[in-house]
Amino acid sequence: MIALIQRTSGATLCIAGDETARIGPGLVALIGVVKSDTEANARRLAERVRTYRVFPDADGRMNRSLADTGGGLLLVPNFTLAADTDKGTRAGFSTGAPPEAAEQLFNQLVHHARAAHGEVQCGVFGAHMQITLTNDGPVTFWLEG
Repeated sequence: MIALIQRTSGATLCIAGDETARIGPGLVALIGVVKSDTEANARRLAERVRTYRVFPDADGRMNRSLADTGGGLLLVPNFTLAADTDKGTRAGFSTGAPPEAAEQLFNQLVHHARAAHGEVQCGVFGAHMQITLTNDGPVTFWLEG
């Protein structure tokens, strides 16, 4: 599984013009699922997202995690992260997990994140979503689990 995490001072997610999720300071994590992913990958990625140190400590160094700050977490399913972009000018999607498997693994990731962290919001698998966020830093990392 893949997570593109962005430190944010706030984010909202809308579907069909309706706000369905909102967080304050924390992380937005776009989630991609590849064919070989398992429930163990979902569990590991949830833990990595929660404990990856991206927030500043008293000295301004990125030494604090979401677990340390208690900030919000917005998980967004994003099949394009699993795309094959090695050749040409158009992405191929044969490397991504089939939609049913990807949705199940995304839901497992959400379950593990909610079990370990207080404020977890999420997007809707397969929906057309609009995400507005203020990237704080900017700080953006690619994680695999």
